[in-house]
Parts: sequence; C-alpha cells; structure tokens
Amino acid sequence: MRYRTIIASLLALCLGVLTACSNSSKVSRNELTYDDIVNTGIANTCLELPDSSRGTIPIKAGEKYTIRDLCIEPREYFVKEEPVSKRQKAEFVEGKLLTRYTSTLDQIQGTIDLNDDGTLTFTEIDGIDFQPATVLLPGGKEVPFLFTMKQLVATTQSSSDTINTSTDFEGEFDVPSYRGQVFLDPKGRSLASGYDNAVALPGRADDPQFSKANVKEFVSRKGKMSLNVTKIDSETGEIAGVFESEQPSATDLGAEEPEEVKVRGIFYGRIVSNA
Repeated sequence: MRYRTIIASLLALCLGVLTACSNSSKVSRNELTYDDIVNTGIANTCLELPDSSRGTIPIKAGEKYTIRDLCIEPREYFVKEEPVSKRQKAEFVEGKLLTRYTSTLDQIQGTIDLNDDGTLTFTEIDGIDFQPATVLLPGGKEVPFLFTMKQLVATTQSSSDTINTSTDFEGEFDVPSYRGQVFLDPKGRSLASGYDNAVALPGRADDPQFSKANVKEFVSRKGKMSLNVTKIDSETGEIAGVFESEQPSATDLGAEEPEEVKVRGIFYGRIVSNA
C-alpha cells in the first residue's frame, strides 16, 4: 500500500513536469492540425510576429489596399465604476473574463485609403467582428457587453505614404444591441414579441419606476478604438501591434444605463495591394 502511494506521487510529479515543459514551448498555429487545435483555446489567439520585425509597407496613391485576416485578441478588460465620494473621480477597474474561448474577433477585412491630406483611413467591411462577452468585477458584479468593431472607420493622425511602426489608427465604430428584438426578459417582455409590461402589474405600466423596463429599445451606440502598429514584415505584408477599445456595455434593451468598458490586447493582419 505504501509503494502505491509513492508510485502515484512520482507519476503526478512527472505529469506536472511534462505539462510545464509543453506549455513553455511556443508552437506556431500554422504548424498544427485541426486535432491539435480543437478544444484547446489556440484558435482564440491571434498570430504574432517576432519582436525583431521592423519595416515599412508603402501606400501609393491611386492603388487600392486591403487588410485581410485581421485578428483582434483582447487580453485585459476594465469597467468604469462611479466613485463612492463626490471628491473622487470615476476609475476603470480591471475585471475577469467569464466567457473563455469566444472572445477574439477574426477573419476581418477592410480597405486602406490614402486621403488627400496624406493621412490613411482604415474602413472595416466584414468578418467575425462581434463576440458577446461578460466581465466579472472584483465586487462580484457581472457586466455583459458586445465586444465588436463593426464599421470601424479609423484614420491616422499624421500624414504618411507608408505603414510603419509609428502608424496609429484611431476612429469610431458601431456597437449593436447586445440583445435581439425578440429576446424575452424574465417577465416575458420584448421589443417585437412577448408582453408589453409585467403581467403582475398591468395597471402600473406607465409608472416611471417600471416604464424603463417595459419600453424596450434596440439602439446602436458608438465606441472608439485605436490600433497601434508595432511590428511589420515588409516581405509578407504582415502587421501586428496593440489595440485599445472603449465601448458601452449591454443595457438589457434599455432597461439599464450602459457602463463604459475598456478592452486592451493585440492584433494581427495582412496588407494586400489590389493593383
């Protein structure tokens, strides 16, 4: 019996060492098969370029350029909380993502245009450009939001005829409603189906205390995002960098006030000339 305990302890130790060694080695996603990726979370990560990737990608007037395979991988989440005292300022508090392997935006494509003033504009067209997510705050509060970059129009602040490691795109995007028009809340109310008000309180439907939850809204709001290019492979047209996004949270079809959510992470994409 004593030997079984010793053998079990040795096996557990060896398994821990093997797991640590396997996690420490980085393998490119391009070298893996479907069976290597499925149910591992690797598909939720973006490709990365080496830190030594430095170069420029020229943008010529009259030619059309496209960003393909744009991947946005969030890594940090913050929610602005109101201060307890009026003397304090509202601050962003870091939260923990509850949704695990469905947070990355991927296969996004858009155009890059050279403007008359020499600046560059990136316009998002389509792709997997939204993911529902929920963040858990330290106090236990859960904040759902639709992480997205739909119809992003981002422009560089300075003029340049190249994309380099100092190129920063900044602009606004649309944030659709987190809930659909036929989503039913716990009282069976919805915008396009269900009840108009809580069944238990039919005579108080117009009461200000309940009207906000009774009158559903399907509103698209605005967010802002910055894409800071930090790595470039001139030969392949690949770019990578960091991003920061600020957008409103879900409102349960207008029943609650939106909160400010800030997301930070990395991105990857390929620039292709359509000439």
